[in-house]
Amino acid sequence: MTVPGVLDDQALRRYRELLDAEESAFDALEHDYEEGDRAHFDADLQAWQQAVASKLGFLQRLGMDIPQLVGASA
Repeated sequence: MTVPGVLDDQALRRYRELLDAEESAFDALEHDYEEGDRAHFDADLQAWQQAVASKLGFLQRLGMDIPQLVGASA
């Protein structure tokens, strides 16, 4: 990953918010999995995927080059 410049406090604060949202969504997903709650799992999986996409989109808008994983689907 390349970082083109210095991140300011505002960018770091927003990134921390996105990380927290991703963690919260993953926690809900994990709980659903452990409880065998398929209905909520499907909804929380979408929420977690959206949180990850938001985080990656933010990093790309900052100009960070995020390499694609081999075999990853879009």
